[in-house]
Amino acid sequence: MKSISIIVLSLILFSCTSQAQKQEKVTKKDSKKMMGENLEYATFGGGCFWCTEAVFEQLEGVTSVKSGYSGGQIKDPTYREISTGRTGHAEVIQIGFDPTIIKFEELLDVFFNTHNPTTLNRQGADRGTQYRSAVFYHNEKQKSAVNKMIEALDNAKVFADKIVTEVTEFDVFYEAEKYHQNYYENNKSQGYCQVVINPKLEKLQKQYKDKLKK
Repeated sequence: MKSISIIVLSLILFSCTSQAQKQEKVTKKDSKKMMGENLEYATFGGGCFWCTEAVFEQLEGVTSVKSGYSGGQIKDPTYREISTGRTGHAEVIQIGFDPTIIKFEELLDVFFNTHNPTTLNRQGADRGTQYRSAVFYHNEKQKSAVNKMIEALDNAKVFADKIVTEVTEFDVFYEAEKYHQNYYENNKSQGYCQVVINPKLEKLQKQYKDKLKK
């Protein structure tokens, strides 16, 4: 696999020059307000949110990571409902980050490097539309960054197959049930954490050592 980070660095340089428990939700209005406070949101779906949450919590400049649901047709979905694959929701994480410390493009770098964006509605053994690869962009700048990233990765043939990541405008984020939050930290000895999440974290520590929280 070719280096994703090199592609991301070139995109960053180019761009520089040219909440509670279940039923809490974040809307587009909330997102804009947060951006006005020098913080921004990123919303990624990369398979099981236990994995993506554990990865992005490690990054310097990330102020919060919540597991939840976006992209579906019903309000206030439960984990049981979205697990049927019939609500249209994806398992996602909502990342709060300081763009003066870590750029959105750098988050995309980690995102594309820690899951498989070429498998439709599947990550490993996890299958269903709820496990689809997705980016829910919060503004036109994020949309442009995602599309440029995907085009660059495809053109460079970083992956053997074409990227199938869904790129959709953010609408609403529903926070998942309490037991899903900080799942890895609270369940490190659990089999899924050992077999699936630990290898992702090991890869993160090797490739992004300079971007991790001290």
